[in-house]
Amino acid sequence: MNSNFFSMLFRMKYIDRWALMRNSRQETLTEHTLEVAVLAHALAKLGNTRCGKNYNADRAAVMGMFHDAHEILTGDMPTPVKYQNSSIETAFKGVEQAANESLLAMLPADLAGEYAPLLNEEDAILKPLVKAADKLSALIKCIEERKTGNLEFKMAEQSIRETLAANPLPEVALFMKEFLPAFELTLDEMR
Repeated sequence: MNSNFFSMLFRMKYIDRWALMRNSRQETLTEHTLEVAVLAHALAKLGNTRCGKNYNADRAAVMGMFHDAHEILTGDMPTPVKYQNSSIETAFKGVEQAANESLLAMLPADLAGEYAPLLNEEDAILKPLVKAADKLSALIKCIEERKTGNLEFKMAEQSIRETLAANPLPEVALFMKEFLPAFELTLDEMR
């Protein structure tokens, strides 16, 4: 059986994010998923090192790589639309699940079971880390856009900051306090 699964995954580079926003620099789904993977790994390492947690950081990173794979088929649904009301949110969750099932159907049966937990974010312990990493990636995008003078992301930045500030995971607060300020710096200021 020939499988289209990995070929489809590599189409992430063609999916643009933030469709409703004017971007100074377009962000692709590939870029976003790498950032989420790095951030999920970092949050897990912070949790393990400083908060006495026992996260599988490598698994968190891999979950970050696959967390938005469904967007290859659905595109990036803008947050204001996706969460406009519970009916739309529920319907779109069904669309995301159907997209994941379509992707999994492209795999040989012996591999589909290996990838299903990643696409479906079935790890209840790591899922909150990946969700927080997803929000951090979005916040970093907002910061980058503001730094270019693009105020289109101003309200999104404020909303995401508030969401992250309310996140109960201590590793999120640690990351925001210790590492997020560097995203405000220029290259020369980071050296």
